[in-house]
Amino acid sequence: MTRRRFRFSHSNQGGFTLIELIIAIAIAGIITAGITGAIMQILTINHRASNHMVAVRQVQQAGKEVSKDTLQAQSVNVTTPSQGFPLTLIWTEWGTNQTHKVIYDYESVVPPGEVTGLQRTHYVNDVDPTETTVAEYIDPYETSFVAAGDAFIFTVTATVGTEIETRIYEVEPRPGS
Repeated sequence: MTRRRFRFSHSNQGGFTLIELIIAIAIAGIITAGITGAIMQILTINHRASNHMVAVRQVQQAGKEVSKDTLQAQSVNVTTPSQGFPLTLIWTEWGTNQTHKVIYDYESVVPPGEVTGLQRTHYVNDVDPTETTVAEYIDPYETSFVAAGDAFIFTVTATVGTEIETRIYEVEPRPGS
């Protein structure tokens, strides 16, 4: 049996030069950077959209609750004329003669530029208060409840991250209030 010898020849072998490898690595780096940038942009847009939706929901919730109670109120007491908070709304329920008093105020006093929650305290016949947070991320310096003729203008602003949402509600209480 004859043995064959294998010879390795370097002269005809193809391969990459160092410059070609460096160029390939550079191109791969540019593509990777582009893909990473696109992914980061998508994540940032998604985060901003999420923050915006939270802000919209908070101003809608605050507007709904304050408008609902203002429509029922027979008496509206705006304590601070410039901002309107704390806001006290009082009405007597038809048929039961139960007196309802609702006080809207901020959960805490915060420095300008900070946000807080809008709190609702509901009394029935001046006993058993029920406290609930109506909305969060409310900017107390951009939120107001002021009289405008026979109606009230409720302006509410929510700030979530860098997203700001403001809504203006015009509410006319029931006749005789």
